[in-house]
Amino acid sequence: MRRMGSIPFGYKLILPYVLCLLIAVLTVGLFAYAHSVNSLREKTRENLQGTLRQMRDNIRYRTDDIERISNSLYYNYSLQNALRRYDQGWYSYETMTRTLMPALENLLNYTASNIGLSLYLQNETLPEVFYKDGGLNPLLSTKRYEIYHMQRIQDADWYRMLEFSGNLPGLSRWQQILRDQEDGNISLLQRLDDVQRGKEIGLVRVAVQIKDLLDSVDYRKIGEYSTLVVLDDNGRIVMQSSPEGTEGSSSRTEPGELVLSESLHGLGWQLQAYIPYSLFDQSANEVRRMTLLVCLVSAVVLAALGIWVSGYFSRRIQKIVGSLNAFHDGDFHKRIRFKGNDELAQIAIAFNRMGSNMEELIHKNYVADLQKKEAELESLQAQINPHFLYNTLSSINRLAQFGDIDKLHIMVQELAKFYRLSLNRGEILTTVGKEIEHAKAYVAIQCIKYGERLSVYYDIDPEVLEYATVKLILQPLIENALEHAWFGATLGIRLVVAKRDSEIVFKVIDNGVGMNADIIRQIMAPEGPRIGYGIRNVDSRIKLHHGSGYGVIIASRSGIGACIQISIPCRM
Repeated sequence: MRRMGSIPFGYKLILPYVLCLLIAVLTVGLFAYAHSVNSLREKTRENLQGTLRQMRDNIRYRTDDIERISNSLYYNYSLQNALRRYDQGWYSYETMTRTLMPALENLLNYTASNIGLSLYLQNETLPEVFYKDGGLNPLLSTKRYEIYHMQRIQDADWYRMLEFSGNLPGLSRWQQILRDQEDGNISLLQRLDDVQRGKEIGLVRVAVQIKDLLDSVDYRKIGEYSTLVVLDDNGRIVMQSSPEGTEGSSSRTEPGELVLSESLHGLGWQLQAYIPYSLFDQSANEVRRMTLLVCLVSAVVLAALGIWVSGYFSRRIQKIVGSLNAFHDGDFHKRIRFKGNDELAQIAIAFNRMGSNMEELIHKNYVADLQKKEAELESLQAQINPHFLYNTLSSINRLAQFGDIDKLHIMVQELAKFYRLSLNRGEILTTVGKEIEHAKAYVAIQCIKYGERLSVYYDIDPEVLEYATVKLILQPLIENALEHAWFGATLGIRLVVAKRDSEIVFKVIDNGVGMNADIIRQIMAPEGPRIGYGIRNVDSRIKLHHGSGYGVIIASRSGIGACIQISIPCRM
């Protein structure tokens, strides 16, 4: 037991660390060895499936682009109105040149791919427009549009067998018709309906080359020795991309291959990828070997490194802990000596400097706090005493001249009470009751001065009178209201003092001119202007004595008066 107790703390930590490290590394290594093949196949399958989805989305984007062209014709209501007119002559010419042909020209410029736009119409008053290609694929040359009458295709097998899925409006489907299969094209067929009358007025055909739709199908995006095929709804290969570049006639499934598939919605086709498993097995073997090697090397290196680092830093940290314990016991003479210039050596230097200066800083901060409190109080008293005393003595002089002895007697008595409570034997704290008496003495003097123009009301909770408070917090707020709140010939002030949970709340409410938000910000700003200095002084002294959670809050708007609230903790 003694030998175990004598082992350094750093080694006590490193031994369980090394044991847990070896167990964890071996467990992870065995798990990786057993499941690397399946994990690799699953991850690769997800990546390949994501690549197929991206190809599917690219194809869907191309088909959507073509469908938007067809829908633009379907929802062209001005075109529908023109196609309802069966007038010949000038009206037929006007419909062709001003409505139909410009609409078709604009749609040809909608996409960069070469497309063939054919419009079959029930309205035979409009002339036909078409080209003779001589057996060549028309989409190899340029974009173009053609206009036919519906009677040309009504007896065609592909038209009679044409079936649309869904309901009105905008029935459409992709299908190879006429020479599409020989030319390598496919067409989007969409009924052109009279939306208002609910009947068919034509057929729209947008032909596009299959290689333009499927240009994103490239086996190199999947990997070497892979094959990509696109199958139609009959299982025939529409397009194949592989290293050999061979073509087939139907879908295939060979042993030793992973088969992935994505449906090409709209076209009704399937995109399939064939990836040989041999590629996965070869990569999996390499991953297994590397996993075992990395686990073994990591276990050895981390164990050795952990032992060395633990021993090195534990010795230095023990020195710092010992010095901190000495500081905790009040011994500020403890010092640390480390060789070198690393972070721990810098900590030691800072620690030694801290020990040298700590007592001096504690003393200076303590004295500074006391001096600040005294300076705040003296500053406030210096503002109150001369100016207030001068004004009060002037009022006493006038009362004496007019011979108003009763008011003179009250003013002198209240003035004496005011200064007796202000001085408070030089103490910073007083009771809430005395602070209220001090405010009432100030108000009594001002009521004699202003007469009936000033009305003051008191709402005092007797329960709070014995609690302690910083002195001279109410009189500056009342004085501020008398100086700045006058709005007309009269002014009303209400003083409320109440207990709320563990706090005492003072409120000085007036019905004066009020303050806007900008003035409130100036008053409460620490380095604000001279305006509202008394309020800011009260807030600073309360926060200094009771903490930042207490102080002054101003609620006011221009024209509706102001409410200045003070909150302090309940303390005896």
